[in-house]
Amino acid sequence: MDALAQLEGLAAECADVSTWSLSDAALVDCLDTIHRVAQTIAAAQLHVVREIDGRGLPVAQHASSTAVWLREHLRISVHAAKRMLDLAAELERRPALDAALAAGAVNVEQAAVVAAALQQLPADLGAELVDKAEAVLIGQAGQFEPTILGKAGQRILAHVAPEIADAADAAALRRMEERAHQGRAFHLTRQGDGRVRVTGWLDEAGAATVNAALDPLCAPRHDHGEPRTPAQRRADALVEVCGLAIRTEQLPDSGGQRPHVVVTVPYDGLHEKLGIGLLDTGGRLSATQVRQLACDAQLIPAVLGSDGQVLDVGRGRRLFTGGLRQALELRDLGCAFPGCDRPPRWCDGHHIRPWVDGWPTSVDNGVLLCGHHHRIIHRGHWVVRLGDDGLPEFIPPAYVDPQRQPRRNLYHLKT
Repeated sequence: MDALAQLEGLAAECADVSTWSLSDAALVDCLDTIHRVAQTIAAAQLHVVREIDGRGLPVAQHASSTAVWLREHLRISVHAAKRMLDLAAELERRPALDAALAAGAVNVEQAAVVAAALQQLPADLGAELVDKAEAVLIGQAGQFEPTILGKAGQRILAHVAPEIADAADAAALRRMEERAHQGRAFHLTRQGDGRVRVTGWLDEAGAATVNAALDPLCAPRHDHGEPRTPAQRRADALVEVCGLAIRTEQLPDSGGQRPHVVVTVPYDGLHEKLGIGLLDTGGRLSATQVRQLACDAQLIPAVLGSDGQVLDVGRGRRLFTGGLRQALELRDLGCAFPGCDRPPRWCDGHHIRPWVDGWPTSVDNGVLLCGHHHRIIHRGHWVVRLGDDGLPEFIPPAYVDPQRQPRRNLYHLKT
């Protein structure tokens, strides 16, 4: 206790000393010395924590656990308290690692990484080889920060016992893959504010498949600038991939029907471009989004009464399919929006003049648009029409082109 009192006084004296007069070299020396001493003090603290836990002092003081007691007593997070307890236990089992921390040869983070690496070694590995692995990692701590030291720890078995490393690595990889596969999950959670939260886990193979599907759609667009963040581009790509899967009509049937989205909206609201649509999942859509979905989807008209009850359900009708869809693809060769390179399979059929207003579903009233530009057109800033030669052209808003000169997609013509 006398030594601790002296140490506290010396530490306070050091903290009060001004550093402005020190040379660059002296500053670095001070930092190294303080850091080394701090690790020594950390080792002493861990010894005390281990003794407190061993005596059962926290339980005697009616704490539910040592970690909770440390959280309240030292005013640290319970996670930090648990890490402290775990490392204290490991140092008791590994005297060489404990001595390295006390000498400042490793810091607290590095000591935790070394302990974790040793725990991952095969249980039947001899004590001599474990000690050798410990010594190698302690030596490497003088060169590597914790992250790189952790990677070295993952390969330490190949260094100390190469004859069994391959088999051990294969077994560890199988365990990891099985754990990842069992833990796979996917959740869509409505937040109640128009957003749906996507969370989940994939194994490495599943993630590689998803990345391969999304990456070609995540590249930024340079035709008119790219306002979307990388995260927004990935979100759009996920929706586009799922839209493509639905359009292939190769997904399994659901209740005897091909996959489709059911949107219920009063006819007057859709016609007058007011009101909201209700998805079969319980989500809500604006009239603009409903009209966008209605451009190229199987529509099942439902006549609703004043209380929302279904009075009559019409027959499903396919729009822009078969020969009509082929005609659009032959004419437009992909998304017709200026500068877009999306191929036909990524595109929706868009009614130039709204079908809900009585206009027909025909080549003369249709144009292919990718999901991104389909949303752009439905916002109403750009105007699409067919030129005198029967090809689509787009009139930009004034803030894009004050002259509002018609534009065409020349990308597909080049190919």
